[in-house]
Amino acid sequence: MAAGTELVYAVPRELLMGDAAWRGVRTVDAEPILARLDLGEFYPRPAAETDTTIKQIIPYLILRDADRIFLMKRTRAGGDARLHDHYTIGVGGHMNPGDESVLACLAREWAEELVASFVPEFEFLGLLNDDEVEVGRHHLGVVYVADAAGRPVSVRETDKLVGAFESIDTVRGVYGQMETWSQLVIDVLGDRTSGPRPESHL
Repeated sequence: MAAGTELVYAVPRELLMGDAAWRGVRTVDAEPILARLDLGEFYPRPAAETDTTIKQIIPYLILRDADRIFLMKRTRAGGDARLHDHYTIGVGGHMNPGDESVLACLAREWAEELVASFVPEFEFLGLLNDDEVEVGRHHLGVVYVADAAGRPVSVRETDKLVGAFESIDTVRGVYGQMETWSQLVIDVLGDRTSGPRPESHL
């Protein structure tokens, strides 16, 4: 393994999901899969990104502030070219050595990706899967929601992301430009887009 190669946590697909290949967010009957999340190991990221026999585990947080959602846009400085210029409502990333659990990883990602004076309570929403797109075939999302409760939040890595709390109408307006994971979560939250695109602050 080359020096400096990122190690990411992944679980063999067969052990994790069996023949299950649902698309979307599974909000019920998630416990059997959650119980198998500890059956994985760390792999060099370049190899994991091309190996469809494993699923990389990705904590994925939706941050709300009452009726607004924290909406971000990925710039071309981000590490994954497949996601450049896409909108996202997900805060999170790969599990790395030192992350003792999905929640521990999410707390680390919170500190790395956002500037905030607090860490919210993370509430489990469901498991997210999409094998119909290239990036989705290699990952399984563990989706959480949290509420900022009026407290300010901003993006830390402003070279890679821009973000702000936006109304549901604004989030709906960029649905077609979202990464598919964010679209699938919005569908579950009842926020599927319709109508013209409103003005966005991003």
